[in-house]
Amino acid sequence: MKILWVATKAPWPPVDGGRRLLLDTLRALSIAGHELTLVAPVVGKEECRQAEAALSTVCRPQLVAVRPQPRWIDALRAQWRRQPLTVVRHTVSAVQQRVAALVGAERFDVVMAEQMQALPAAEMASGVPIVLRAQNVESDLWAQAAEEGGWRGWLLAREARQLATWEGRAVGRCAATLALTSHDAERLTELASAVGCDDARIHQVSAPFESELPAASTPLIGAPPVVLFGSDGWLPNSGGADWYVREIWPRVRLVAPGAVLHVLGLAASNQQTVDASRADGVIWLPAPKDSRDAFAAGSVLVVPLRIASGVRIKILEAWARGVPVVATPEAARGLDAEDGEHLLLGRNVVELAAGIARLDGGTALAEHLITNGRQRLRDRHALSVVAAQLETIYASLC
Repeated sequence: MKILWVATKAPWPPVDGGRRLLLDTLRALSIAGHELTLVAPVVGKEECRQAEAALSTVCRPQLVAVRPQPRWIDALRAQWRRQPLTVVRHTVSAVQQRVAALVGAERFDVVMAEQMQALPAAEMASGVPIVLRAQNVESDLWAQAAEEGGWRGWLLAREARQLATWEGRAVGRCAATLALTSHDAERLTELASAVGCDDARIHQVSAPFESELPAASTPLIGAPPVVLFGSDGWLPNSGGADWYVREIWPRVRLVAPGAVLHVLGLAASNQQTVDASRADGVIWLPAPKDSRDAFAAGSVLVVPLRIASGVRIKILEAWARGVPVVATPEAARGLDAEDGEHLLLGRNVVELAAGIARLDGGTALAEHLITNGRQRLRDRHALSVVAAQLETIYASLC
């Protein structure tokens, strides 16, 4: 089957969950014998060449080198078009032209739009069934952020309302929509119904992931070392990281004095807002070029999100690399993971701190969580399992 995949960013290097999700899905379908063509923008000509070379083993990359636009221009375009800002920001005319040229030159069986922001480019492939994969329900994320957004709350709430309408209509325009979790599938169904699209075809398809991967070759200091991804460019992650460092970490140091927190990818501007007395035992590090470096043997991954949708790929990676996880229920939603069986859940400051103490010293509990997490990967997230689910959906459309 010939599949044209349209994305808002190239999956190389796989430095975040969205890129890793796309890369593993391409790998799964490539192993299954499908012919894949990927169109996506990349900032910088040299970066574009490097990404094309790296991706050539799993697909035929048709990447487009672009230069980033000033955000104020995107804001004006969004006002003019009366579209959500996040959609306008990721609508690149050069990508649309590349899609149109490819469809005009050859036949594809299916077009995949990776995230709703890729849909304007994917829709240049007229006459071909379009499948939208929603990595999350983005309007829900903006609405949750609005509740904690302070002076920005009304702007975030306005964007959330526009996105909710846009997402509902987007689902209605596609031949099928894929959600990573049953919760997201239900929400997308509700959004589509709200705009009169009651016959939307929405399927839940898990994120593919290997069941076992090597841990970092270099250990991290701490007893235990605790890893936290800050992700400065994404409000849910940066907000959760700030909450953890400010309110949870001081309590962790009381119950596990030898613990050291490794915060990855949070800018210096965020670091300066944290009281030094509260940040005792914290090491600030840039985001790793290879995600493997963040998952050292004996460490613990914390995922303290209060705003979340979709699936946390970092939790799947922690399981695969043999690292136990302490997370909020919001962060673990969609994985159907059980507290004490696959990870440790913390609903508040006390429980999140206690989770680190329970894993201090490499206890049998850590091995129990890792073993069950890897089994969950084999059962639900194996590349062959996800490829078979996708093949069934594609066949129904063709």
